[in-house]
Amino acid sequence: MKAVAKDIYYVGVNDRQKALFENLWPLPGGVSYNSYLIVDDKTVLVDTVDICYSDLFFKRVAKLLNGRKLDYLVVDHMEPDHAGSIRLLRQIYPDVKIIGNKQTFGMLAGYHGITDGLHEVKEGDTLDLGHHKLSFYMAPMVHWPEVMVTYEETEKVLFSADAFGTFGTLDGGVLDTDMDTDRFWSEMTRYYANIVGKYGGPVQRALKKLSGLDIQTICSTHGPVWTRQSGDVIALYDRLSRYEGLDGVTIVYGSMYGHTEQMAEDIATALSDGGVRHIAMHNVSKSHGSYILRDVFNYRGLIVGCPTYSGQLYPEVEMVLSEIKLREVKDRLFSYFGSFTWAGAAVKHLAAYAEAMKWEVVGTPVDQKQGISTEEQCIALGQAMAERLRGTNK
Repeated sequence: MKAVAKDIYYVGVNDRQKALFENLWPLPGGVSYNSYLIVDDKTVLVDTVDICYSDLFFKRVAKLLNGRKLDYLVVDHMEPDHAGSIRLLRQIYPDVKIIGNKQTFGMLAGYHGITDGLHEVKEGDTLDLGHHKLSFYMAPMVHWPEVMVTYEETEKVLFSADAFGTFGTLDGGVLDTDMDTDRFWSEMTRYYANIVGKYGGPVQRALKKLSGLDIQTICSTHGPVWTRQSGDVIALYDRLSRYEGLDGVTIVYGSMYGHTEQMAEDIATALSDGGVRHIAMHNVSKSHGSYILRDVFNYRGLIVGCPTYSGQLYPEVEMVLSEIKLREVKDRLFSYFGSFTWAGAAVKHLAAYAEAMKWEVVGTPVDQKQGISTEEQCIALGQAMAERLRGTNK
């Protein structure tokens, strides 16, 4: 068990078995479920783990307690991948007092039938453990309504629930100083876009609330413990929750027989020739939606290409667009193109989508009939987006 600060220990587990997080999002690198134990005059466990790993988890907790009782369990988040082991924990430590807020306790009763031995905390309440002192801050809708975060004032540690989480297991190291964290940044963006992305407003409010704290270490419920790079982690969440994209372009397209794909290729070439260095291309029939959403959140420009399918959008494109709309992504520069054989409709649907999202449309949309070449129009569309990203075509 790794110490993350004085008398604060990591007791989480790795999940290398699950293929899909929430049965939706691919986990090629697995995921960690993080829990933390504070051993002071009073002992405190912060969150638990998925019930599938409860046996290993309880062994780690018992080893660190070394015969001592567990005084408190802080529940920052009730999602089952973190709260799944609470009922079993209460059976092992029947006298443990469970700390949470009013919303927490409603879910605790619903999921586990636990209604006693509870200690309710409100905004700014504190708990003195001896050397350590905890304070509690509500963070509703980051990304569930009961979410709160816990700040340990002595060591300046923030237990942040799912905020600042990332996909990916912890392969030996726990602290960011003990590992190469390069692989986690893209996965943090993917995690944010898919799990938290809809709730930019609540994230901004939480960041503002926490801005007055001296946060030296961030202990999320997924991914590394952030120490040296904690400032970078907060900065990334700040940017993503403001829907501020980097100067790059995500090209999303569907193509049945290659015509729409060739249009996408022409546009990408024009973007590159125009100086755009960050271009992410996704064929919706091959790229999982979670990776598309990651790049849509990451880049300021979005170009969508779609063939007409039974008078509507190509189904896989329509699905991705619905996921973007669900997350209420704001302030994107949008271009679009399409193709058809006998009755074009996709481009009209994309125009209506842009209007509904209140995005700025860049360039002239391109609509290709059958195999009739639209190369020059596609190049012009790509050039227009490149110029707009440079700020020369407003």
